[in-house]
Amino acid sequence: MLIVLSGLPATGKTTIAKLLCRKLHATYLRIDTIEQAIASSFRNSSDLGALGYEVAYELASANLALGNTVVADAVNPLTVIRETWRELARNAASEIVEIEIVCSNRIEHRRRVESREADITGHVLPDWDEVQHREYEAWASDCLVIDSAHVSAEDASEVVLDLIQFHSKGR
Repeated sequence: MLIVLSGLPATGKTTIAKLLCRKLHATYLRIDTIEQAIASSFRNSSDLGALGYEVAYELASANLALGNTVVADAVNPLTVIRETWRELARNAASEIVEIEIVCSNRIEHRRRVESREADITGHVLPDWDEVQHREYEAWASDCLVIDSAHVSAEDASEVVLDLIQFHSKGR
């Protein structure tokens, strides 16, 4: 199964993704980690482009082929990126669960953006202005939406686990 988390920075994606990985013993793919590792080898990190996503797609594909559950943690801001995850799951004959994490409380979201610290060496976190002006397309397909302003990360992970169980029973 492929579990894809999407949403703007500081909405709680990484916290929820890590909880899911622990509970499911899943492979964890975080685009920020991949991109930072690649960027460290470039003189100019603006050369990065979509390379982090391309690496993650290949790692996800290999792990799905092994029968592993994969949790992909990324902003996934564009429809074309989301469709690539779907195609990857189809090609691997795997189910996909798509989740958008939002934080509807702007004051809380801003507090999170401004108070968090990078947990990846060398990673520069976006500031509030960058988060607000980031390109992020509305979802054109159905996905589970979790509002982290009203649901704890622990409860959000349980909602996802319940959804996965529901999907598994429907097979």
